Parts: sequence; C-alpha cells; structure tokens
Amino acid sequence: MSGFDPIRSFRKLAYNNALANVRLHQACATLQPGEFEATRVSFFPSIKSTLNHILTVDWFYVDVLEGGTLGLKAFDIEEPYDRFDELTTQQMEVDRRLVAFCEELTSETVVQIVSIERTGRVQQERADDVLTHLFQHQTHHRGQVHAMLAGTSVAPPQLDEFVVADDARFRREELAALSWDETKLMR
Repeated sequence: MSGFDPIRSFRKLAYNNALANVRLHQACATLQPGEFEATRVSFFPSIKSTLNHILTVDWFYVDVLEGGTLGLKAFDIEEPYDRFDELTTQQMEVDRRLVAFCEELTSETVVQIVSIERTGRVQQERADDVLTHLFQHQTHHRGQVHAMLAGTSVAPPQLDEFVVADDARFRREELAALSWDETKLMR
C-alpha cells in the first residue's frame, strides 16, 4: 500500500457522487406518472426541481473548476429538463467531468485559486474548498430527494455504499452503469 495521498479523498468523493446519482436516478426512473413533478415539502417543491437544481449547480461549479466560462449562464433556465431521461443523461455527463477533474488533481492543482462569477463580483477560492462545498451541496440535495421519495410509490434507496471496500457487494449495478470496476474506487 502506498503512502498518504491527499487527493484520494477528492477522487473517492467524486466516485461516490457519480454512483449515488446513478442509484438515485435509477430509483426515480421507476416513479409513477406524475410523481416526478408532484409538489412536495422540501427546499425545492418537487423531485424534478431538486434534481434540476443539483444539475445546474454541478454545471456551474464543475465549469469553474475546469477553468471554463459558463458562469452564471448555468442558471439561465431554472429547470432545464422536464424529461427525466434527458436530466439523467446530463447528470451522468457532468458527473463524469467531475470524476475526470478529480482524477487529474495533484497536490499543486488542488490548492490553486479558481474564479467564481457572482452577481457584481468575482469570488476567489481554493479548488479544494470549492470541491468540498460542491460535494456537500450534492449530498444535501440528494438527501432531500431521498426524503421526498418516501412519499411516493418508490422506496428511497440506500445512498451510502460507495466509499468503503466492504460495501463492494452492494454497488455492482451502479459500477456497471458507469462501466467501472472496484479497482477504480480503491485507488
């Protein structure tokens, strides 16, 4: 086993994010007609609204980390996807971008300053702090969708089986959906 890798946690959180999104989206794909957009009690008024919010915020921050220029245009359309299949495709794409970003991180690049466009100003933050914020944001809102599923025909799925080695037996389906294997998660 190699020594301490300060970037490993970011890679594992990016893998966790992608796998948790696969499982959550698989569960949501089995909702009955009308349940995806039905009004519910949470920070956002529906599963549809919450999943769209996760996506647009991911677009915003992943673009920031990649050095892109999307900026606040990420939020031009509050809910860009009405169709669940299109939303899922876009979420998987941005999750792949985040994983790729984290796989390329080094101890030098993780502390680089990134510029975040805000209304009337540009925020300057370290990349590791932006990543930590993004992972927290994703977990926060996935938890809200999880809770909203409890009021639907779909049982909320287990969302915390994607980090430790002992849980490998529980995540085969999600790994297959991304064409990954266990060696990717254990690096």
